[in-house]
Amino acid sequence: MVNSRANEIALILERVPLFSGFDRAQLLLLAAKIERKVFSDGELLFNEDEPCGGLHLITHGRVRIFKSSASGREQVLAVNTAGETVAELPVFDGGPFPASAIALGDVEIAYLSRRELNALCMAHPELALKLLSVVGDRLRRLVGIIEELSFTTVRQRLIAYLLKMSNTEGRPVGDGLEFHLPGTHQELANELGTVRELVSRNLMRLQAEGLIEVDARRILVVNSKELEHAHEAE
Repeated sequence: MVNSRANEIALILERVPLFSGFDRAQLLLLAAKIERKVFSDGELLFNEDEPCGGLHLITHGRVRIFKSSASGREQVLAVNTAGETVAELPVFDGGPFPASAIALGDVEIAYLSRRELNALCMAHPELALKLLSVVGDRLRRLVGIIEELSFTTVRQRLIAYLLKMSNTEGRPVGDGLEFHLPGTHQELANELGTVRELVSRNLMRLQAEGLIEVDARRILVVNSKELEHAHEAE
């Protein structure tokens, strides 16, 4: 007889792309090997350089992956959401976590030990191929971050971020697009690879140029085309 806990976890797993090829019986077997972990807002899932014992799969909430410098500065590498795995590489190479992970709001994790995951991949090679695809996507994303930090200015990165947010989250207000920053200027600086003072200064400059309007976390992109031209002119 299937217990309610395994059935509940199986229902969650069947919505995860990683296990899209698994039938109900396989999902129930997998669910019996899963450990559920719950984290509160701001709680660390793991720290950089800690030993990695297994795979973290987000079933609810968002997780920020970041690197920290000795001086305390952070660089955001990714924000992962429900259905995504976190820090897959050390599960396979046996090394420590290459970065830290922190909960953004309440987070629930389905945790699978390295031993169980390796056995699962041996039994289902297609799962290993899917995980390899995820790792490849992460690598491409990291190369993109390195490229941005190496070859673009803070102003360019900020404008690119504002354009992306206005396109994905903006709502029409007059001739412009309005959205709210999801975090503080410090958190935005961490994502852009800079310091809070430079983010605030560049926001004020863009406002002085008439390209945006800023009211705390509220941003109004007055004219997207002019903002794009400002990005290209750098």
